[in-house]
Amino acid sequence: MLYILHENDQWLAPFRETFAEMGLPFTEWHMASFLPDLTAEPPRGIFYVRMSASAHTRGHSGVPELTAGVLCWLERHGRRVINGSAALDLELSKVRQYQALMAHELPVPLTYAARSPEQLLGLARNMPCPFVTKHNRAGMGLGVERFDSFDAFEIRIDALAETPPVDGVTLLQVYIDSPESFITRCEFIGGKFVYALRVDTSEGFELCPADNCSVPDQHDSSETKMLRFEIITDYVDPIISRYENFLREQQIDIAGIEFIIDRGGCKWTYDVNVNTNYNVEAEHRAGVNARFRLAQYLKKELARC
Repeated sequence: MLYILHENDQWLAPFRETFAEMGLPFTEWHMASFLPDLTAEPPRGIFYVRMSASAHTRGHSGVPELTAGVLCWLERHGRRVINGSAALDLELSKVRQYQALMAHELPVPLTYAARSPEQLLGLARNMPCPFVTKHNRAGMGLGVERFDSFDAFEIRIDALAETPPVDGVTLLQVYIDSPESFITRCEFIGGKFVYALRVDTSEGFELCPADNCSVPDQHDSSETKMLRFEIITDYVDPIISRYENFLREQQIDIAGIEFIIDRGGCKWTYDVNVNTNYNVEAEHRAGVNARFRLAQYLKKELARC
């Protein structure tokens, strides 16, 4: 049996459909309500973790922390956990993500972390401009705001403090000046590259690729919305093997890793999404299906259990 640990029914819906079509037996542990008996032995099977850093935005604060404990319980009993405790640890902290990326000599944008408005102001005084703020734990680009000067940041500091990050940690990150308005997200299943997704950033920073993340805009046509996400099936770049090595060392099975290219051609990695989603419309246009690939991978892992 496949056990899926999650907290977002909307995001899981496309996976339910694909798993059912492929005859993959699964049951759900919705971690906002499900509570396993940690004094007992876990059931036999494999466990696929889809816990999100943005759980608190759906009223599920504390659920990732509980899930982290459940994963330790599963791993202590020798269960196969896909995207286990090591992966969840990186999902919940960009600071820890960046330290892990730098340990693999993958360039990340200059980033500082702080807890108070006073600390942020002190860091911002010497920060190269422009720079962005972001929450250490957020998801979907929430909390991201660009500042072109220290004065502009100082004016906004009180307003920023009114919506603090769930873990209390705010990041200041140098803005990467890219010649084109897009980022690239590389999708991996079983630690292996599947495809690259080019995401248009001209409309802002909420970059979740899932179809139900999209916020309708009356001024944009449906075609424009769809073309914001474009899959590159023949993407070849040396960074792919470096990402695969990174995922293997960090014990991450399934992920979407995002980077941006500056005017000098340097690739800056800035996000590791362990709870990855796929854009069905973009996949349909490209003739690929990552959910099918994921189901195949999970069936193989289940057969080995």
